[in-house]
Amino acid sequence: MNKIKLFAGLGNPGEKYQNTRHNCGFWWIDFVTNNHRLSLKYNAKFNGYIAKYTDDGNCFFLKPSTFMNESGRSLAAVANFYKIRPEEILVIHDELDIEPGKIKLKLGGGDGGHNGLKSITESIKSKNFWRIRIGIGHPGNKNLVSNFVLKPPFKKENELIEDSILNSYKIFSLLKSGQFEKAMLNLHSA
Repeated sequence: MNKIKLFAGLGNPGEKYQNTRHNCGFWWIDFVTNNHRLSLKYNAKFNGYIAKYTDDGNCFFLKPSTFMNESGRSLAAVANFYKIRPEEILVIHDELDIEPGKIKLKLGGGDGGHNGLKSITESIKSKNFWRIRIGIGHPGNKNLVSNFVLKPPFKKENELIEDSILNSYKIFSLLKSGQFEKAMLNLHSA
């Protein structure tokens, strides 16, 4: 049974992007590491901020310091160094095709036009990694997507996104221990 050894949140670095929809993955990593009193430390070798969690086996939390479309460089550096296989990686990212307040867990799949996922797939040469897809909704027109993801969510959307992050945190121990079916059941019925 595979356990998650690397939790990687996607986002863009810098204060300018901190509160944007595209940074939901960073929000998730911050929430979980804060709850476990872990400090993310910058590591130039990994092009990102990393923390090690040693309770009941080792796993790592990562926030790439690269921009979204180069996230794979950072993730691959960590995975290669610690010999973490794709199916032991969980990527947390924003998802346009899911409404705010909803969150989905899945293994593998395409990138759906998400540049962070595309970069990861190319860098680790596999689509076979786990994903937590945090719903941010869709602006209704594909030409508005770039601007939409780089803006902060409206107040109600933000509350729904924060609630979904809290709900997904409740399955953290299941994810870490490799109980994916139980995790999906709990998460998708919340």
